[in-house]
Amino acid sequence: MKTTLLSTTLLLTALTAFAAEPSLTIYNQNFAVVRDTVSLDLKSGVTDINFSNTTSHLEPDSVILRDPSSKITLQILEQNYRNDPVSQELLLSIFEGKTIDFVVRTGNQPDHTVQGKIIRSGYVTHSQQAMQRYGQQYAQVQMGYGGNNGVSQPIIEVDGKLQFTLPGQPLFPSLGDDTILKPMIAWKLESSQAGKLDAELSYITGGMSWEADYNVVAPENSDILDIIGWVTMDNQSGKTFENAHIKLMAGDVNKIQPQYGGQVEGMLMDRASISNGRGGSPVTEKTFDEYHLYTLQRPATLHDHETKQVEFIRASGIKSEKIYVYDGLRIDWNRWRGNGLSNLRRNEEFGAESDTKVAVMREFKNSEANHLGMPLPKGRVRFYKQDGKQIEFTGENVIDHTPKDETIRIYTGNAFDITGERRRTDLKIDNSDHWADESIEIKLRNHKKETVEIRVVEHLY
Repeated sequence: MKTTLLSTTLLLTALTAFAAEPSLTIYNQNFAVVRDTVSLDLKSGVTDINFSNTTSHLEPDSVILRDPSSKITLQILEQNYRNDPVSQELLLSIFEGKTIDFVVRTGNQPDHTVQGKIIRSGYVTHSQQAMQRYGQQYAQVQMGYGGNNGVSQPIIEVDGKLQFTLPGQPLFPSLGDDTILKPMIAWKLESSQAGKLDAELSYITGGMSWEADYNVVAPENSDILDIIGWVTMDNQSGKTFENAHIKLMAGDVNKIQPQYGGQVEGMLMDRASISNGRGGSPVTEKTFDEYHLYTLQRPATLHDHETKQVEFIRASGIKSEKIYVYDGLRIDWNRWRGNGLSNLRRNEEFGAESDTKVAVMREFKNSEANHLGMPLPKGRVRFYKQDGKQIEFTGENVIDHTPKDETIRIYTGNAFDITGERRRTDLKIDNSDHWADESIEIKLRNHKKETVEIRVVEHLY
């Protein structure tokens, strides 16, 4: 991949070796940190640089451009981020008030050309950043002008009459100097001396995310599990990253999110990898600050609009336990909507309803002794059980970020052959002294052939 920098006075081409190996740290909160290398040929004083190899969701005020060797003092005097690549609607807006040719195609008739004056292009630019920054009123006005997609009906004058549609396919003159083909950063850079520099560029971008998924397989007559874990990366940033060095950050990092919808290294505290094959795990993990950082061991190309999956866990021989839990309290809040807490306390029917379902849970220890012991990022867990030579899906749920040596307990569904019954046998309430005396009777029925143990949960009134 070649990175091209354009300027009215300067043409720079980044070295392919650097541009081909950017690095990414993708967070599971729909953003990423991008680190790239930009080759600069600086003059002493001020140099104008245009860099057109960014994402479409770059946060301009997150940009860091610096000399990693600290040999040249570099300062950004001015930075302009353009994210309005050339399109038919944009060109219509550029030529508003001017007359251009339109090619008209009508069935089997030969094509012919008509001239039309662009009274209104129908193009209105508004980004999510602008709507967030200027508030709801600005967003409503912009969407009123431009519709949901930033485009409203154009107005074209043909033969002295106005029409709200294009008369044909527009033919534009050559591109103006103010048009761009890709998102672009324009810099005015001031340097202490002239020279060539491989500058480090870092920025935060939206449009990228990752998540973990786990597939758990149990034999037909055993509770010993096999686990295969995937990380799935989704790139909707508007940019392809060739041979990128990719890291995945797991944890609840505080990031200010829109109301509408530099490289750092930490002290290595703990390492873990899980693999039953040769060559080690394709993903390694380390503790980083208050989070966990997972590193892909091989560079990977992540195309724009691409979803890529990498296996990061393959473990077997994991001891687990199937647990039955009966929590018989059932409250239909729709029934009690509008009742205050004091009214609910005095109503003897509140809390007397019963649920018959018995939950099925799968529990196992995330420890090295149990063939795991790797901090597990949050994600979906799918359970399968062997039926002869085939496997059948038996339930799924989601786990949160789970540290090493913690116990994982996952609800997978309700038992078919086990039921419960909960009945309140007595209730005494003294609102003056703020006490209550409640008696509950629990009945459990097992229609299985084998004996099972059921954990009963009851809640304080």
